[in-house]
Amino acid sequence: MKIGLFFGSFNPFHIGHKVIGSYLTQFTDLNQLWFVVSPQNPLKEKSSLLDQNHRYQIMVRELEKEKNLLVSNIEFSLPNPSYTIDTLTHLQEKNPNDIFVLIMGSDNLQNLHKWKNYKQILDNYEIYVYPRNNYETLQSHKNITVIKDVPKMEISASFIRDAIKMGKDVSSLIPRRAWEYIDEMNFYK
Repeated sequence: MKIGLFFGSFNPFHIGHKVIGSYLTQFTDLNQLWFVVSPQNPLKEKSSLLDQNHRYQIMVRELEKEKNLLVSNIEFSLPNPSYTIDTLTHLQEKNPNDIFVLIMGSDNLQNLHKWKNYKQILDNYEIYVYPRNNYETLQSHKNITVIKDVPKMEISASFIRDAIKMGKDVSSLIPRRAWEYIDEMNFYK
């Protein structure tokens, strides 16, 4: 099986994430896409990060009826901070018959050189890149594929968090079940 791995803090999970995941499972050769919830991205601040278990549960609730979109908490059991290469190695050992493909926006691709063992990632894994505004999306390696037709949705999780804090209704930016859970638990207020 060919599985896309979309890593992120998903703080919170929003429609942009779901649209990208759905598109990639329908219009590429991926059989499934796993949203891998990262406890702590080593390149990001932790200050406004909702607890990892809550972020995971928001996504479980939203994706429970999806057959091609799954959520993974695999990094919760790995050492912190979580490094993509360690997660990939762990997943490949547990699933030797599956092919894993990294999913990232062109903004993340520009920072790939800062990742732990990034050359090993580039040499051993395919990377599907979706375009982001104001970021170069040139294919610069044989294992990088730019998926140009992915719908562009410039939705920022930090904008959503700030809007919720200000009492704004952002329910249209978050998938229904995820929003119900966030609202019910009073997250980001």
